[in-house]
Amino acid sequence: MGEGTGGSGWRRAGFAGAAIGVLAAGAAAGVAIERLTVGRSVRQKARLALDATGPYGTLRGTASRALADDGTALAYELDEVGETDEIGETAGPVVTVVFCHGFCLAQDSWHYQRAALRGRVRTVFWDQRGHGRSARGASQTGADGVPVTIDRLGRDLRAVIDAAAPEGPLVLVGHSMGGMTVMALAERYPELIRDRVVGVALVGTSAGRLEEVSYGLPLAGVNAVRRVLPGVLRALGSQAELVEKGRRATADLFAGLVKKYSFASEDVDPAVVRFAERMIEATPVDVVAEFYPAFAAHDKRLALAGFRDLPVLALAGDQDLVTPASHTEAIAAELPGAELVVVPDAGHLVMLERPEAVTGALLGLLARAGAVPADSGEGPGNG
Repeated sequence: MGEGTGGSGWRRAGFAGAAIGVLAAGAAAGVAIERLTVGRSVRQKARLALDATGPYGTLRGTASRALADDGTALAYELDEVGETDEIGETAGPVVTVVFCHGFCLAQDSWHYQRAALRGRVRTVFWDQRGHGRSARGASQTGADGVPVTIDRLGRDLRAVIDAAAPEGPLVLVGHSMGGMTVMALAERYPELIRDRVVGVALVGTSAGRLEEVSYGLPLAGVNAVRRVLPGVLRALGSQAELVEKGRRATADLFAGLVKKYSFASEDVDPAVVRFAERMIEATPVDVVAEFYPAFAAHDKRLALAGFRDLPVLALAGDQDLVTPASHTEAIAAELPGAELVVVPDAGHLVMLERPEAVTGALLGLLARAGAVPADSGEGPGNG
């Protein structure tokens, strides 16, 4: 592309794509304040490592779809457990563990936990609307399209539960936006929590006050960007094809931002970084625009009361820049019986960065909930 109008448009798309990349990693404000320079070799090494040998995202279960109350098709997969007692009958009620992923991710973000639990407990992994294999929200398309709300996601989760686990005890696991989805479910369907939920894990998430998060940057600058970002996103969402080209044009910058806002340790496997990058960049820009307003409006602190009588795991990475550990600590403070686990040297995608720590803590929760034998819990570790 030349230096005329076309070239200028391309460059604008590139900068717009970089901005969307930051948002997708949970830190949209950062690109207006901090410019990162990342060598191409970092991205190339991660891509080659993953594409050649990386197993991430390859686990598959029995695929099906649930219909949300607005007609949106929500993709989920079921991993069954077939253990029976000596007379051939299932030993006690089967607990179903439902995993909810975060913003701009997909069900495959639980790769390590899925691998560890396969065959040991019945699990459901689903893609939130507009993510992974799920359809874009029917409520969001057309001239009368509306932004996504966290309440909307809570209703989606209920549709998945009704389709995949219509009866029996449940353990709900949510990371970031997925944790907010679990809270929305509890607020709207308290009887479901009371009657069927036997445990809850909230990982790297927040019950509200996200406007206070600075993403490790000067708060004044972040707030200035927040004021204009909704309008910018709406405009970019209407030029999705151009912005997606811009994301590709600024791929090296995007890769650096994903790593900065997803991971904390220097020794994280480049293939894992590339895996996260691929999930994030797969989320269309118009979906990003539809979801963004939901986070500013999110406040489910009162909904936490529904979990007070349940085994709860509240877990976060100690260097999470997206939903800081202080937000997880605030959740645990509202739930005095909760187990609080802050994983050292870990960022927002703690379940990928320190999988042993997350899986061990999760197994401990499942043991307390009666979903696995008590000696199955490995306890929290460093990953």
